[in-house]
Amino acid sequence: MPDSPFHPSLTLARRLPRRVVGPRTLRPVRFLSRLAGRLPGSGKGAETVALGAGASMRVFRPASPTGAALLWVHGGGFVIGTAAQDDGLCRAVSEELQVVVASVEYRLSPEHPFPVPLEDCHAGLVALAGLPGVDRARIAVGGASAGGGLAAGLALLARERGEVAPVFQLLSYPMLDDRTTLRTDLDESAFRVWDQRSNRFGWAAYLGDAAHGTVSGLAAPARHEDLAGLPPAWIGLGDLDLFHDEDLAHAARLREAGVACEVQVFPGAYHGFDGVEPKAAISREFRKAQVRALAGALQS
Repeated sequence: MPDSPFHPSLTLARRLPRRVVGPRTLRPVRFLSRLAGRLPGSGKGAETVALGAGASMRVFRPASPTGAALLWVHGGGFVIGTAAQDDGLCRAVSEELQVVVASVEYRLSPEHPFPVPLEDCHAGLVALAGLPGVDRARIAVGGASAGGGLAAGLALLARERGEVAPVFQLLSYPMLDDRTTLRTDLDESAFRVWDQRSNRFGWAAYLGDAAHGTVSGLAAPARHEDLAGLPPAWIGLGDLDLFHDEDLAHAARLREAGVACEVQVFPGAYHGFDGVEPKAAISREFRKAQVRALAGALQS
């Protein structure tokens, strides 16, 4: 048997599917994700703040707030997922760094294509900046997968609108470039959870009619022509992730534009590994690096 490409601590990797969601599985996967958010104890410590028009955010407040805050955006390829799925992460970050953490419950595609989810995230950023005890000059934005793509788009939109200026981008294997769907040179044998078929479905759902025309750089941040003046970024991902190449290319473009960007690539890690196998050694290492980068940004 050939050596496994996966990190030894990721023991479930061989048994995981290459894709989780598609047109046929969208409804049942959504149902299961909502169900998971209702498990006993899943909402412990979370306060729900309405953002209007069907969007909201879950807010976690620490015992001794420092004034700093994080706006977090959940993943799910723009089509699945809930803010509650990241309650554990948000609660842990809030307690460890003593910062307010708000997770956006944005409206999903294809029912709500771009720019609706991004506008929901911007509404969350503005609302977070207005909460008592939050220093609007010390707010980071972050997210995982599609949530990371939305966070990167939010940094661009916030720069454009000038209402709230995030100080940091915390991007976990962000989904940044719809043009990856056109690639035919990828070896998908080690992809898990999210492959090209899922990617095409997610981007088509999010872009809607724009998928057949000019794609905005706010929708696909890798397409944006001007990255100058954005807040510093941290990008963490595995080397077996479909988004590996587009993430490294985006990091290079950020640096070329004068934006500080730290990249950490975790060998043998597939897409979303830290969420699927949170107790694995490499997942714990990933989370520590993630929190360390955020702490450095918010404490400086």
